[in-house]
Amino acid sequence: MAGSIKTRLRKRRIHGIITINQRKAADALAKVVLVTGGSRGIGAAVCRKFAAEGYAVAVNYQTSREKAEAVAAECGGVAIQADVSDRAAVDAMFDIAEAALGSVSVLVNNAGIQQIGLFQDCTPEDWERMFAVNVRGVYHCCERALPAMLREQSGAIVNVSSVWGLCGGSCESHYSAAKAAVIGYTKALAKEWGPSGIRVNCVAPGAVETDMNAWLSEADRLALYEETPLGRMGRPEEVAEAVFFLGSPKSAFITGEILNVTGGLYI
Repeated sequence: MAGSIKTRLRKRRIHGIITINQRKAADALAKVVLVTGGSRGIGAAVCRKFAAEGYAVAVNYQTSREKAEAVAAECGGVAIQADVSDRAAVDAMFDIAEAALGSVSVLVNNAGIQQIGLFQDCTPEDWERMFAVNVRGVYHCCERALPAMLREQSGAIVNVSSVWGLCGGSCESHYSAAKAAVIGYTKALAKEWGPSGIRVNCVAPGAVETDMNAWLSEADRLALYEETPLGRMGRPEEVAEAVFFLGSPKSAFITGEILNVTGGLYI
């Protein structure tokens, strides 16, 4: 019991004590979401969903400038180029978003890369790049978002992992490992930042109709349909609904959760 009390006191010294009035004031602030990897697929669908719900949207991209600008124009937001594996680029991205829209109240860490191949064909460079984008990128964005969220004693972070982060994917060892790391990181931050009113959750999509899965053959697709109880692949908009739920006040008493959007592929 004594240890538990000390832990609570330590967290209050670090994060500050949150009052009901502080929470209400935070809820009244402008709603700004930053979506990494927002130019296409799940990220673009997430941007559109938040925009439809009245949020100002910052659309991050690395190389797909035209697509990102089109999404930003559609959402009435701003497109910002940055490689999330580069901390200086992430700092600049947040600076631009904050200057254009205000403090980021919701962060969606969606940017990621995927690579298919046998473990013995995975080079050290492949491994490092996978973790640089899919894990270190999440760390960079969370760390940069934290000061404003601490100041407001409010905020929501939604990390996008994968079903393979839960059960592992054959021929995707480094991708599976990176996405599993995101899940562990989500749970740890949820415990640490909860006393400050900051919620951290994760969505783990299954097979979704995106460019990342465009390489699948018809035979691959049929195999996935058979393995998935709902008998089909998911749509980006369906994942976006889950992301929005976890990033919005609708999930105000939910943190540290991993929401599977897999059509039953992982049960």
